[in-house]
Amino acid sequence: MQITFADTLPTDATLIAHVVDRDSLPGTLERTLSEGAKANRFRGTPGQVSEGYVERDGKVRRVALAGAGAADADEREANLEKAGAALAGKYLCSGETALALDLSTGDLSAEQAAAVLLGLRLRAWRWDEYRTMQKDEQKKTLSTVTVVGAPDGTREAWTTAAAVAEGVEFARELVTEPANILYPESFVERCRERLEGTGVEIVVLDDAEMEKLGMGALLGVGQGSAKPSRILAMRLTGGAQGEKPVAFVGKGVTFDSGGISIKPGAGMEDMKWDMGGAAVVAGSMVALAKRGAKANVVGICGLVENMPDGNAQRPGDVVTTMSGQTVEVINTDAEGRLVLADVLHWCQKTYQPQRIVDFATLTGAMLIALGHEQAGLFSNDDALADDLLSAGRQTGDKMWRMPIGPAYDKLIDSPIADMKNVGPRVAGSITAAQFLQRFILDSTPWAHCDIAGMAWSDKPGRTWDKGATGYGVRLVDRFVRDTLES
Repeated sequence: MQITFADTLPTDATLIAHVVDRDSLPGTLERTLSEGAKANRFRGTPGQVSEGYVERDGKVRRVALAGAGAADADEREANLEKAGAALAGKYLCSGETALALDLSTGDLSAEQAAAVLLGLRLRAWRWDEYRTMQKDEQKKTLSTVTVVGAPDGTREAWTTAAAVAEGVEFARELVTEPANILYPESFVERCRERLEGTGVEIVVLDDAEMEKLGMGALLGVGQGSAKPSRILAMRLTGGAQGEKPVAFVGKGVTFDSGGISIKPGAGMEDMKWDMGGAAVVAGSMVALAKRGAKANVVGICGLVENMPDGNAQRPGDVVTTMSGQTVEVINTDAEGRLVLADVLHWCQKTYQPQRIVDFATLTGAMLIALGHEQAGLFSNDDALADDLLSAGRQTGDKMWRMPIGPAYDKLIDSPIADMKNVGPRVAGSITAAQFLQRFILDSTPWAHCDIAGMAWSDKPGRTWDKGATGYGVRLVDRFVRDTLES
């Protein structure tokens, strides 16, 4: 989606849109539009769209009104995003190729105007790389948006928002790609290409290097696959020299068959997005780098494929992690925590981060607890948890804090090793978090975000179509702004 700015409406504009607050139809609108909107029961509620046709300058124009809700609403920017997204949803495949967005009829700040554009661009994203037989009415046609009447500062605000949009789109791209296209090596190369020229330092560990470091947990997950495993680290040094970075760590299981503990066949195709946590981290690094974040941040992805061949890890195997702790593998489908165990330890030993936040599509139990409305947040530090919850509220990437504690920790004790990789059926998401906490050194502030219900959606949402949501990228960006750049 190409978004440009102009001083006046293009003379050839056939589709013009206005953002309208609740019960506040602009007095400058033609009577046919106003009366038509009332007939359509248009009240300007968030995401509502009404359209009509008028003659201007001798040409028939299609005019859309997008509702933005009450001007004094606490969720004002979220509602403005819905207004922009509603326009994209309605006209993306309409046959219209260009939209003129007239913001002169509203009373918006630069940041609020940028919110409209952000919603419009994010909702317009769609991955059509493998579709070859679409009918004309199914094809994307809307490709350009010309903004007029924007308040002072909107261009600058949009430059920043556009970088965040690129990060969200990249995360969606990674989550959407099938496993025969996106696997550990190609994931690395795609990130390398996207971050080229940004100044981000990239470090990659291969199987031999990880074996030398003693990463038996991560390598055990990947040993049944023909695809080699990788660790990808992306470091941005935009903050004060010598200041310890904040680390974001992502689970990147590019396909999860379950291994020997194989998953049921129905729905297994969804497991191409079991690298959703790594996608959050990669997309966040793109967003931060492209907008020039003044922060020291490192993003690390543990990338493996979990397959059931003759060399695959077995239930009952004991693996030794890089930390020296041993794990009895009860279920090979509880593989993400094994990957993160070694990545978290390596991250701390290599970068000495001041705070660590990991993202993972870790447990099905998280969907049972929270559905698709919020991610689960587990943390050993109240201040860190509060910062993440605040960022989630501001961006719409919502989270709910879950408990951890010694009573749950006992559930993963093993009779033959230091721990086992699953506990009983109860408290499955909590015991997974307890497992990860055993690899956090010296009480480093740490948070675990279980995004199993958020990376993919079976229905359109506020700023996304059915499919990959890009959840988490905006949360990370807001968290960095509030805690490292403020």
